[in-house]
This record gives sequence, structure tokens and C-alpha cells, in this order.
Amino acid sequence: MPVPFVDLQAQYRSIKAEVDAAIQRVLDTSAFVLGREVETFERSFAEYVGARECVGVSNGTDALHLALLACGVGPGQEVIVPANTFFATPEAVSAAGATPVFVDCDPVTYNLDAAKLEGAVTARTRAVIPVHLYGQPADLDAVGEVARRHDLVVIEDAAQAHGARYKGRRVGALARAGCFSFYPGKNLGAYGEGGAVVTNDAEVARRLRLLRDHGSEVKYRHEVVGYNSRLEGIQAAVLSVKLKHLDHWNELRRRHAERYREMLGPLEDAGALSLPREADYAEHVYHLFVVQTSARAAVQKSLSGAGVHTGIHYPVPAHLQPAYASLGHREGDFPEAERQARRVLSLPMFAELTERQLRYVAHAFEDYRAEGAAAAG
Repeated sequence: MPVPFVDLQAQYRSIKAEVDAAIQRVLDTSAFVLGREVETFERSFAEYVGARECVGVSNGTDALHLALLACGVGPGQEVIVPANTFFATPEAVSAAGATPVFVDCDPVTYNLDAAKLEGAVTARTRAVIPVHLYGQPADLDAVGEVARRHDLVVIEDAAQAHGARYKGRRVGALARAGCFSFYPGKNLGAYGEGGAVVTNDAEVARRLRLLRDHGSEVKYRHEVVGYNSRLEGIQAAVLSVKLKHLDHWNELRRRHAERYREMLGPLEDAGALSLPREADYAEHVYHLFVVQTSARAAVQKSLSGAGVHTGIHYPVPAHLQPAYASLGHREGDFPEAERQARRVLSLPMFAELTERQLRYVAHAFEDYRAEGAAAAG
């Protein structure tokens, strides 16, 4: 039976009446860009993550870009980012006019290896962006300790970690700014593009609101050269509906992750698979359930043949992307990120996964292993 990687239709069916009413409310008021629905969502999301301010923007990449600018990062400066992340993280640094400096990742959490952070700091370093990759919070205390010693701005990339907790507190509001993406497949996803920056710094929030709306606080008066990065009313209305369900959906994801561990544990014990681990300081929300295998291509092909859809996040580390060839990195510079890029495989993960689907994925793995044993015999 086919098992999709993510099933947005299943989620929509579960909240259809609420979503339809919210969209109709926007249609009735015609507040399509910014407006009351955006303000309502901003207040709700700020309260949810424990921040004083939330500024809605067009997408997660803009959230990172504008957060960097609002925190004073610009040309001639460096920003430390993990080598194992989606391209938007270093891309936002480049968009701000700064240079991304890569650090290898931890072999267990997949996140930035804080033990290697200090070695990347130079006289030009202005900020560091720890990424809460796949829904697992980064080690913010260790990152913050280095940042304080070197007077660095910390900006959380929480694009995959809506609702995740670090030592009991939700990520996003634990640094100068926290950046979120509301791309449709995220734990909290819009019906199109969307993003937000949360902060406890009123001046950062003021700058963000200027930057997202052409540098303007008053219509047709432009204080700075800004951008067109405003959150749409329909997206905000949909997000407000979904926010009420986020904790429940995250708990379902955590249960699914536990079932995967139970069913795939024997494969890990046999050395055929490595399963994700939750850090002792973290409450992982499993935007992605990422395993590792040395036979990824064969496993993915076998699962695909059985109707199980998978993904690879990410096949090329950021430092080896053609766009950053000018930085002069080579294979071997960040060995753990490169190792993971060769081995990681993301399994189906969404709140609406059924027990039957979970078992089918596990059986597909068992069938692959049995086929391999038969071929070897």
C-alpha cells in the first residue's frame, strides 16, 4: 500500500470546517496583506513560543535574512552556520551581505557541533545561527557560552522546530531572534509561503517591521530601504487555526517516532540502520524522522518499489554547494556533515500516520533485509 512522505490532504480533512471558515473571514474583509488576521496570529504565536514580539514575513528565508539585518549583521562580517542544514541558512547570510562560515555537525543530534564553534570565530565574526535541524533543538547553552565570550549575536533557525522544547522552554525565543518557516509541509504549515521572526528585543522587532514593508512605518514615508516581505492575511488565518492543534500534532509525531524505534530497533541492533536519538535536554518534534544507512540507494529503491515515499535531507552539504565554490571548501573539510549527507534517509512522518502505515514501512525494511540475505545466500 502506498505510504506518502507527508499527507497534507489528511490534515486538511481533519480541520476543514475551521480552515474554511477562517479563509472565508478573510475573503469577507478583503484584508489580504497584513491586517487583523496577521496581527492576531502574531500575538498568538509570540505567546505560544514565549516571546514578547512576533513579526510575520513572507517565508522562512526572509525571516533569517531580515533577522540578520535587524540585528546589525552586514557586509564585511562573518556568520557561523552548520554545514548540515538546508541551503536557506547560509543563503540568508549571503543575502545580508555577510559571509557564511561553516562548522561541522554533531554525529548524534545532527546539529551544529558546539565543541567546534570557538575554532571558527575570527575578528570578523558577528553572529552564529544554530539550526534546530529535523525538529531537534541545538545545544543552546553551549552555543550561548561561546557567543557571550566573543560578543556574538545568536539567531535561532527554528524553521523545522515549531513547538520543540529546549530544557522545558520552546525554541525560538531563547536568543536575540528566532526564525520560523511556515512552508506547507512544516509542523505548523501555511497554505503557501509564510514565515515569522520572534524576539524579546523591541528594537529588533521595530526594525523587522520596517524592513518587511519597504522600510515604512507610515504609508508612503520610507525610513530605510526595505523589502516586500509581508505575511498574507489568508496564510495568517490558516496558521491561527493550525496553531491550536500544533501541540497535539507534535505529540502524535513523537508517538510515531517511538513506534518507528520499536519496530526498527532490531535492524539497528543488527547494524543495518542508525535511528535518531533525542538529546537529554530536548523535546524533539520530529519534523523529519531521519535514519542512517550505508546502503541508502538500495534501501530507498526497495522502499519506493513497495510504495513507501522517502526523502534525503540533505544530499549535498552546504559547504560543497556550487554556489559556495568561491569559499574554497573541499571534500573532507567537514567530515561528519559529509558522512551524514551520504547516509541519511527521511521516512514518512506526519501527525496523521496510521498504525497500519507505520507497520507497513517497518515491514518494507524487513523485506529489503530478507531480500538481501536471500541474495547473499
